[in-house]
Amino acid sequence: MQNRTVIDHVQPQINQGRFPIKRVVGEWVDITASIIGDGHDKIRAKIQFRQVGKKKWQEVELKDHPNDLWTGRFQITEQKHHQYRLMAWVDQLFTWHEGFKKKQADGQDMTVELQIGVNLLESTAKTYSKAKGGPLKSAATVLGGEYDSAVRYVVSPDFADLVNRFPFVQHETVYDHDLRVSVGRLKERYSSWYELFPRSASPDIDRTGTFKDVELLLPRIKKLGFDVLYLPPVHPVGEKNRKGRNNATNAQPGEPGSPWAIGSSKGGHKDLNPELGTLKDYKSLIKKAKSMDIDLALDLAFQCAPDHPYIEEHPEWFIWRPDGTIAYAENPPKKYQDIVPINFETADWKNLWDELLSVVRYWCEQGITIFRVDNPHTKPYRFWEWLISEVNKKYPGTIFLAEAFTRPKIMAELAKRGFQQSYTYFTWRTNPQEMRQYLEELTQTELKEYMRPNFWPNTPDILAFEMMGADSNQFLKRLILAATLSSSYGLYGPSYELIENRGNTNGKEEYYDSEKYYARHYDWTYENRMTNAYTLINKIRRENPALQQTNNIRFTETDNPNLLSYVKYDDKRTNVIWTIANFDPANGQGGMVSVPRDLLGSGTIVVDDLLTGESYRWNGQANYVYLDPNRWPAHVLRLRF
Repeated sequence: MQNRTVIDHVQPQINQGRFPIKRVVGEWVDITASIIGDGHDKIRAKIQFRQVGKKKWQEVELKDHPNDLWTGRFQITEQKHHQYRLMAWVDQLFTWHEGFKKKQADGQDMTVELQIGVNLLESTAKTYSKAKGGPLKSAATVLGGEYDSAVRYVVSPDFADLVNRFPFVQHETVYDHDLRVSVGRLKERYSSWYELFPRSASPDIDRTGTFKDVELLLPRIKKLGFDVLYLPPVHPVGEKNRKGRNNATNAQPGEPGSPWAIGSSKGGHKDLNPELGTLKDYKSLIKKAKSMDIDLALDLAFQCAPDHPYIEEHPEWFIWRPDGTIAYAENPPKKYQDIVPINFETADWKNLWDELLSVVRYWCEQGITIFRVDNPHTKPYRFWEWLISEVNKKYPGTIFLAEAFTRPKIMAELAKRGFQQSYTYFTWRTNPQEMRQYLEELTQTELKEYMRPNFWPNTPDILAFEMMGADSNQFLKRLILAATLSSSYGLYGPSYELIENRGNTNGKEEYYDSEKYYARHYDWTYENRMTNAYTLINKIRRENPALQQTNNIRFTETDNPNLLSYVKYDDKRTNVIWTIANFDPANGQGGMVSVPRDLLGSGTIVVDDLLTGESYRWNGQANYVYLDPNRWPAHVLRLRF
């Protein structure tokens, strides 16, 4: 009850500590808070932080600013979860010292003040160990000695340093709302995803692809510069109610069905589709990919085909209709007869949760470190929070990407509950103004503390209206935007690089002849404008730390609404990338673009275009830019120091 300080408006914190913020090794946690005290005594405050499970706190002093704002920061140096808290107190020694200097400058007699100082130094020394408090006792001796020497010492820099190094902590206020930091590996923040269907990987037109065929494609994926290879579900595909080409209700003989309809007489979620290969083949693919610094991502789709073994073994995990038939997935009036949802409201939920956790752990044991989670928003949030936490306890560094193109608050909740990466609305932001607004929402609000965006221009499910009928200019523009706006991005690769732009005729954002329902054959030796762009852009991302994070973005003004200008920089501001994109895929666009002088410096600046190899010398507060989409729809400029 003797506390005299109040700590409020602490940031970052998510739901008052209910959920952790997220960082990767090397990142900083920047703290702000409002701290006030009664009267005019001097306040001091500090951040205390430690790895979860350790006893000793590390400390960083907070700095005060006008209007009672306090700031401080600490760096994450190990891949261990952390906790932090704030402390504030009225420091009587510090208060006395500030008053002493003012009174002495005013010419007052300081005899009594020196006696007060002796008492405060001795009281402060008692709060430290005998060995550590020695300098305080020595200082007290000086203050109790000859008057002029004592006064000179108190107003000296040495004494000020002593007061700063030995705070007199008493009656402290502690703000410790279970503030935590979830710490992961760099790939949680920076990754480049390439998606392909393994059944379409065969170089032989007379057969479908296998894991061995995918393994043969790894050098190509490495050359293109991707570090995550994502395959749709690799489990046995249901035979009952199997869908046919173009989502036809009934499959024709030989049609493979959707890989998201999981489970048959050949096994379930812990089994592999025998048409793709054996577990030995799959583990070989994982190992070979890792040797090339490529993580293999497994699609985690917790749903079942009507003939999944779970249905017979655990009928209580599913919903049964009054006529005795099982309930299929529905989004009325649409029905998905080839998929049966799991009933998470089952009375046997504990066994259900344990089984699903065992599925994830099984694949972790085989070497999987990344899961792309299908439709996570159709399962309970608490389930995901529990499952991700349990997996990361045993397999730290495991990444879960939430595939959830849904309402903003639902996407945010999934990120809070533990998903390390999230799909976003990037696909549907089609002009510079709404793109800037969306990026500022992601990077300048609370979202930046826990939601790591992963930008996808397309997926097997989604061909955006903007891309239907579009040419390579449009595809190239969206690639550059995804790869430079966000530090993580992904592509449904083969279709994108072939500029496949034919939409379905049902008025929805879907591919015609979607690969979800049949096996394709590609010429994996081809190169074109898009494959060359993949290679160059991914190389630029690897070589420039500024593009390996998302929250460091700064937009600059242009006088042409078709242009978007933004700057990204590393922590030390020794690597600065300035991207200017033309959103008009058909016409060249030019305009004046503001120069962010506080980032780029005064005077003449030299920038190198990493796409073309050309260099520019710019002066003034703005410069003219012209972009021809038939050449490159953007500048990706690196500041030359």
